[in-house]
Amino acid sequence: MTPTDAETATHHLAWICRAPQLLSAGTSFDLSAYLPADAFSRLRQWQEHPDMRPAVLDEPANPRLGHYFERLYQCLLTDLLRWQLLASNVQVRDDQGRTIGELDFLVRNPSTGNVEHHEVAVKFYLGYPARAGGGTLWYGPNSQDRLDLKSRRLLDHQSRLTGRPETRALLMDLGIHGPVVPRIFMPGYLFYPSGAVVSLPDTVPRNHLRGHWLYHHDTGAMDTRHWVPLRKPHWLGPWWQAQPPDESASAAALASVKEQYRPRLFAALEHSPKTGLWQETARTFVVPARWPDGSPAPR
Repeated sequence: MTPTDAETATHHLAWICRAPQLLSAGTSFDLSAYLPADAFSRLRQWQEHPDMRPAVLDEPANPRLGHYFERLYQCLLTDLLRWQLLASNVQVRDDQGRTIGELDFLVRNPSTGNVEHHEVAVKFYLGYPARAGGGTLWYGPNSQDRLDLKSRRLLDHQSRLTGRPETRALLMDLGIHGPVVPRIFMPGYLFYPSGAVVSLPDTVPRNHLRGHWLYHHDTGAMDTRHWVPLRKPHWLGPWWQAQPPDESASAAALASVKEQYRPRLFAALEHSPKTGLWQETARTFVVPARWPDGSPAPR
């Protein structure tokens, strides 16, 4: 037995409500300050009573993690916080018709009466050990994505879009005439290399969620019998399942890292006598040799 789409979505929504962020800034959105006291009891009701939960949670899970995360975040805003959604995914174009950005969510905060612009993302970064004279770089599984670049874009571009004249005109067309408060929400995981020292940017809260990463050639000496490959959107954790891990599926997924030259995320499971479930105790990214930039793997 595996979780249904609705069970998974509700589980992920609860994770979003609890997960620490990967960026601490003046514009960071402190969700805990606005969660209603009954938020988690309502989530349990949605889990147990299909007729009570928002219909969006019953939709098939989107394997494109960013789209799936935005769908859950909108549910959080409108159905859990009960804020008024004014607009979402608003394209901002210059006078030549070129897209210069997108506003993820425009909402009205009932506690303050302010209109807020929320930019959201869920991210997973692997710390690459510092080389001589350089600092640690935190790469996404796709090494074109980096924590420092994403944070800078959120702070210096995306969260400032509402201050541009092109956006102000667009907001007036939507009936929004006053100031707009920018907010950034970016939970996720940071993965640490085994046996290497890495440093964190000052903007990363120290309570962030953690995993580990290693090269494929280092997995041979490890006990991976209770590992399971995590496929999007199940990167939002933690994972659980009723059946024991399938060793052949784990072995095939590990082999694919080398064959397809593509990082894969795995969860290590342990059986809980209390719940009767196999539950995640740790997560590990396995990456191919010469990741992230084609240079020899550090030893």
